[in-house]
Amino acid sequence: MTARLIDGKALSDQIKADVAERVRALKQRGVTPGLAVVLVGDDPASHVYVRNKAAACEKAGLYSQVIRLPADIPEDQLLDIVRGLNGDPDIHGILVQLPLPAHLNAGKVIETIAAEKDVDGFHVSNAGLLMTGRPLFRPCTPYGVMKMLESENVSLWGAEAVVVGASNIVGKPMAMLMLAAGATVTLCNSKTRDLAAQTRRADVLVVATGKPGMVTGDMIKPGAVVIDVGINRSASGKLVGDVDFESARKVAGAITPVPGGVGPMTIAMLLVNTLEAAERSAVPATID
Repeated sequence: MTARLIDGKALSDQIKADVAERVRALKQRGVTPGLAVVLVGDDPASHVYVRNKAAACEKAGLYSQVIRLPADIPEDQLLDIVRGLNGDPDIHGILVQLPLPAHLNAGKVIETIAAEKDVDGFHVSNAGLLMTGRPLFRPCTPYGVMKMLESENVSLWGAEAVVVGASNIVGKPMAMLMLAAGATVTLCNSKTRDLAAQTRRADVLVVATGKPGMVTGDMIKPGAVVIDVGINRSASGKLVGDVDFESARKVAGAITPVPGGVGPMTIAMLLVNTLEAAERSAVPATID
C-alpha cells in the first residue's frame, strides 16, 4: 500500500480563489477586509510567516498592515498598539505573531485583542465558544485540517480520532472540532503512556508535537488518514514533519506531505477568518 497524498497547496488555492470572489463582492458594498499583523523582534521564521501572510492578503484583495516592532518594546506600549487596532474600523482581524520575546506575556497580549477581531481564534472568549460548539473563529490550523478531511470525503462520524500534541493552538482546538464532527477523540500529550497503542487505534491521526519523525509507520493503523501538522528543519536543512513520511506512507491510506500539506491551509483559513470578520462588520445592526 502507498498512501494517496492530500494536497494542501491545491486545496488552499481553491479556498483563496473563493475568498477573492467574496472580497470583490464585499468591496462593492464599500468594505475592504483588513488584517493587521504585529511582528515583534527579529525571529527569522516569524518574518517568513508574516511575509507569506501579507502576500496572500494582497493576492486575494485584502488590505494588510504589518506593524514591525523592536524586540525590546515595553509590554504596555505593545498593548497600547493592540488597543489602537481594536478601535480601527479599517482593521477586521488582528494577529500577533508568536512567539513573542520572553519579557512579554503572550497570554496577556492575546487577551487584549478584541474577541471579534481575534482571527487566530486564541482569545479565551473564542476558545470558550469553540468548546461549547458555537465558534466565532476556529483556529486557523485545525480549521484547515477539517477542510482537508472534508475535501477527502473523510467522515468523522463515529470514527476513532487521535490527536498527538495538546497545545492551545493546535491540539486542543483540533480535538474540539473533531468531537463536534462526531468522532471519538483521544488527545495525547507528553505524559501519555504507550503512545503507539493509542495511535494504532486511529482511523484519523493528527500529529502536532514539533518533534521531527516522532510517529513512525509501525505506529499507524493500516489505511488510516494521517495529518502531519509539524514543520521542522532537519540537520541537512530539509523541511520535515512530525511523522516519518517514508515509513508512514507505506501503511496509511492517505497522508499530508511536508511541505505542501497543512502549512498552506493555515494561511488560507486566516484569510477566511478575516473575510468573515469583515462580512459580520458589514451586516447592518437590527433594532429590536
